[in-house]
Amino acid sequence: MLTDALSIAIADLEEEQVAGLVKERLASGVAPLEIVNSLQMGMAEAGSRFETGEYFLGELIMCGEIMQDSMIVLEPLLIGSNAEYKGNIVIGTVKGDIHDLGKNIAVMLLKGSGYNVIDLGVDVSKDKFIEAIKEYNAPLVGMSVLLTGCQESIKETIDAIRAAGLDTKVLIGGNYIDDLVKAHVGADYSAQAATDGVKIADEIFSA
Repeated sequence: MLTDALSIAIADLEEEQVAGLVKERLASGVAPLEIVNSLQMGMAEAGSRFETGEYFLGELIMCGEIMQDSMIVLEPLLIGSNAEYKGNIVIGTVKGDIHDLGKNIAVMLLKGSGYNVIDLGVDVSKDKFIEAIKEYNAPLVGMSVLLTGCQESIKETIDAIRAAGLDTKVLIGGNYIDDLVKAHVGADYSAQAATDGVKIADEIFSA
Protein backbone atom coordinates (compact mmCIF):
# COMPACT_ATOMS: atom_id res chain seq x y z
CA MET A 1 0.00 0.00 0.00
CA LEU A 2 1.32 3.41 -0.94
CA THR A 3 1.47 5.92 1.88
CA ASP A 4 3.43 8.74 0.26
CA ALA A 5 1.20 11.50 -1.19
CA LEU A 6 3.39 11.95 -4.28
CA SER A 7 3.51 8.20 -5.00
CA ILE A 8 -0.29 8.04 -4.67
CA ALA A 9 -0.80 11.10 -6.90
CA ILE A 10 1.26 9.70 -9.79
CA ALA A 11 -0.27 6.22 -9.45
CA ASP A 12 -3.71 7.88 -9.64
CA LEU A 13 -2.59 9.93 -12.68
CA GLU A 14 -3.18 13.28 -10.91
CA GLU A 15 -1.01 15.37 -13.20
CA GLU A 16 -1.45 18.78 -11.55
CA GLN A 17 -1.13 17.37 -8.07
CA VAL A 18 2.16 15.66 -8.99
CA ALA A 19 3.61 18.88 -10.46
CA GLY A 20 2.55 20.82 -7.35
CA LEU A 21 3.99 18.29 -4.92
CA VAL A 22 7.31 18.10 -6.78
CA LYS A 23 7.71 21.89 -6.63
CA GLU A 24 6.58 21.98 -2.99
CA ARG A 25 9.09 19.34 -1.93
CA LEU A 26 11.95 20.95 -3.80
CA ALA A 27 11.10 24.28 -2.17
CA SER A 28 11.12 22.70 1.28
CA GLY A 29 14.57 21.18 0.68
CA VAL A 30 13.71 17.54 -0.06
CA ALA A 31 16.54 15.89 -2.02
CA PRO A 32 15.70 15.49 -5.73
CA LEU A 33 16.64 11.80 -5.57
CA GLU A 34 14.14 11.24 -2.77
CA ILE A 35 11.43 12.81 -4.95
CA VAL A 36 12.42 10.51 -7.84
CA ASN A 37 12.07 7.55 -5.43
CA SER A 38 8.52 8.58 -4.52
CA LEU A 39 7.60 8.97 -8.18
CA GLN A 40 9.07 5.57 -9.03
CA MET A 41 7.11 3.86 -6.29
CA GLY A 42 3.94 5.35 -7.73
CA MET A 43 4.93 4.25 -11.21
CA ALA A 44 5.53 0.71 -9.98
CA GLU A 45 2.00 0.77 -8.55
CA ALA A 46 0.62 1.93 -11.93
CA GLY A 47 2.57 -0.96 -13.52
CA SER A 48 0.92 -3.40 -11.08
CA ARG A 49 -2.52 -2.00 -11.92
CA PHE A 50 -1.73 -2.53 -15.59
CA GLU A 51 -0.72 -6.15 -14.96
CA THR A 52 -3.94 -6.87 -13.02
CA GLY A 53 -6.06 -5.28 -15.74
CA GLU A 54 -7.16 -2.30 -13.65
CA TYR A 55 -5.18 0.02 -15.93
CA PHE A 56 -4.82 -0.19 -19.69
CA LEU A 57 -1.90 0.86 -21.87
CA GLY A 58 -3.29 4.42 -22.11
CA GLU A 59 -3.06 4.87 -18.35
CA LEU A 60 0.43 3.43 -18.29
CA ILE A 61 1.55 5.83 -21.02
CA MET A 62 -0.08 8.75 -19.21
CA CYS A 63 1.74 7.81 -16.00
CA GLY A 64 5.00 7.78 -17.97
CA GLU A 65 4.28 11.21 -19.41
CA ILE A 66 3.58 12.66 -15.96
CA MET A 67 6.87 11.15 -14.81
CA GLN A 68 8.73 12.67 -17.78
CA ASP A 69 7.26 16.10 -17.03
CA SER A 70 8.52 15.78 -13.46
CA MET A 71 11.95 14.68 -14.65
CA ILE A 72 12.28 17.87 -16.76
CA VAL A 73 12.22 19.76 -13.44
CA LEU A 74 14.34 17.25 -11.51
CA GLU A 75 16.98 16.25 -14.07
CA PRO A 76 19.11 19.42 -13.93
CA LEU A 77 19.22 19.09 -10.13
CA LEU A 78 20.30 15.45 -10.29
CA ILE A 79 23.22 15.90 -12.63
CA GLY A 80 26.34 16.47 -10.58
CA SER A 81 28.04 19.55 -11.98
CA ASN A 82 31.49 18.18 -11.25
CA ALA A 83 30.87 14.46 -10.94
CA GLU A 84 34.06 12.67 -11.90
CA TYR A 85 34.09 10.11 -14.68
CA LYS A 86 33.91 6.66 -13.10
CA GLY A 87 33.72 4.22 -16.01
CA ASN A 88 31.60 2.73 -18.82
CA ILE A 89 28.18 1.14 -18.37
CA VAL A 90 26.21 -0.39 -21.24
CA ILE A 91 22.44 -0.32 -20.81
CA GLY A 92 19.39 -1.26 -22.87
CA THR A 93 15.88 -2.70 -22.82
CA VAL A 94 15.95 -6.36 -23.87
CA LYS A 95 14.73 -7.85 -27.14
CA GLY A 96 10.95 -7.90 -27.40
CA ASP A 97 10.37 -5.08 -24.90
CA ILE A 98 9.97 -1.44 -25.94
CA HIS A 99 9.51 0.18 -22.52
CA ASP A 100 12.19 2.72 -21.76
CA LEU A 101 11.01 4.92 -18.92
CA GLY A 102 12.74 3.04 -16.10
CA LYS A 103 15.83 2.68 -18.27
CA ASN A 104 15.88 6.40 -19.09
CA ILE A 105 15.69 7.31 -15.40
CA ALA A 106 18.52 4.86 -14.63
CA VAL A 107 20.63 6.35 -17.46
CA MET A 108 20.09 9.86 -16.17
CA LEU A 109 20.92 8.96 -12.56
CA LEU A 110 24.04 7.03 -13.60
CA LYS A 111 25.23 9.93 -15.76
CA GLY A 112 24.56 12.26 -12.85
CA SER A 113 26.73 10.02 -10.68
CA GLY A 114 29.64 10.32 -13.08
CA TYR A 115 29.34 7.27 -15.32
CA ASN A 116 29.71 7.19 -19.08
CA VAL A 117 26.49 5.44 -20.09
CA ILE A 118 26.16 3.79 -23.49
CA ASP A 119 22.39 3.65 -24.01
CA LEU A 120 21.45 1.08 -26.66
CA GLY A 121 17.74 1.95 -26.57
CA VAL A 122 14.88 -0.58 -26.63
CA ASP A 123 14.30 -4.02 -28.18
CA VAL A 124 18.07 -4.65 -28.08
CA SER A 125 19.41 -7.91 -29.51
CA LYS A 126 21.97 -10.01 -27.63
CA ASP A 127 24.53 -9.34 -30.39
CA LYS A 128 24.15 -5.61 -29.94
CA PHE A 129 24.75 -5.94 -26.18
CA ILE A 130 27.86 -8.06 -26.80
CA GLU A 131 29.27 -5.64 -29.42
CA ALA A 132 28.86 -2.67 -27.08
CA ILE A 133 30.38 -4.46 -24.06
CA LYS A 134 33.44 -5.34 -26.17
CA GLU A 135 33.72 -1.92 -27.80
CA TYR A 136 33.56 0.00 -24.53
CA ASN A 137 35.19 -2.67 -22.35
CA ALA A 138 32.29 -2.15 -19.93
CA PRO A 139 32.56 -3.77 -16.48
CA LEU A 140 28.78 -3.49 -16.06
CA VAL A 141 25.80 -4.03 -18.35
CA GLY A 142 22.27 -3.07 -17.36
CA MET A 143 19.20 -4.75 -18.87
CA SER A 144 15.79 -3.26 -18.38
CA VAL A 145 12.53 -5.19 -18.74
CA LEU A 146 8.90 -4.46 -17.97
CA LEU A 147 7.11 -7.35 -19.67
CA THR A 148 7.16 -10.68 -17.82
CA GLY A 149 7.08 -12.41 -21.23
CA CYS A 150 10.58 -11.10 -21.99
CA GLN A 151 12.24 -13.00 -19.18
CA GLU A 152 13.67 -15.64 -21.55
CA SER A 153 15.07 -12.84 -23.67
CA ILE A 154 17.17 -11.70 -20.68
CA LYS A 155 18.33 -15.26 -20.02
CA GLU A 156 19.37 -15.78 -23.67
CA THR A 157 21.26 -12.47 -23.70
CA ILE A 158 23.13 -13.27 -20.47
CA ASP A 159 23.95 -16.78 -21.73
CA ALA A 160 25.30 -15.26 -24.96
CA ILE A 161 27.43 -12.74 -23.03
CA ARG A 162 28.95 -15.56 -20.97
CA ALA A 163 29.42 -17.75 -24.06
CA ALA A 164 31.35 -14.87 -25.63
CA GLY A 165 33.76 -15.10 -22.71
CA LEU A 166 32.85 -11.70 -21.26
CA ASP A 167 32.98 -11.45 -17.48
CA THR A 168 31.11 -8.15 -17.28
CA LYS A 169 28.68 -7.89 -14.35
CA VAL A 170 25.01 -8.04 -15.35
CA LEU A 171 22.37 -5.95 -13.60
CA ILE A 172 18.73 -6.53 -14.48
CA GLY A 173 16.06 -4.01 -13.60
CA GLY A 174 12.28 -3.80 -13.78
CA ASN A 175 9.22 -3.52 -11.61
CA TYR A 176 8.72 -7.30 -11.21
CA ILE A 177 12.38 -8.27 -10.95
CA ASP A 178 13.30 -10.16 -7.76
CA ASP A 179 15.88 -12.69 -6.57
CA LEU A 180 14.00 -15.58 -8.19
CA VAL A 181 14.08 -13.92 -11.60
CA LYS A 182 17.73 -12.96 -11.06
CA ALA A 183 18.64 -16.58 -10.30
CA HIS A 184 16.61 -17.92 -13.23
CA VAL A 185 18.24 -15.69 -15.84
CA GLY A 186 21.73 -15.83 -14.33
CA ALA A 187 22.20 -12.13 -13.57
CA ASP A 188 24.68 -10.88 -10.97
CA TYR A 189 22.47 -8.12 -9.58
CA SER A 190 18.84 -7.05 -9.68
CA ALA A 191 17.08 -3.76 -8.98
CA GLN A 192 13.46 -2.65 -8.90
CA ALA A 193 14.23 1.07 -8.64
CA ALA A 194 16.65 3.04 -10.81
CA THR A 195 18.28 4.44 -7.67
CA ASP A 196 19.29 0.90 -6.62
CA GLY A 197 21.15 0.67 -9.92
CA VAL A 198 23.37 3.59 -8.92
CA LYS A 199 24.20 1.95 -5.57
CA ILE A 200 25.07 -1.32 -7.32
CA ALA A 201 27.23 0.49 -9.91
CA ASP A 202 29.11 2.30 -7.13
CA GLU A 203 29.71 -1.02 -5.42
CA ILE A 204 31.07 -2.64 -8.61
CA PHE A 205 33.25 0.27 -9.68
CA SER A 206 34.74 0.87 -6.25
CA ALA A 207 35.69 -2.80 -5.78
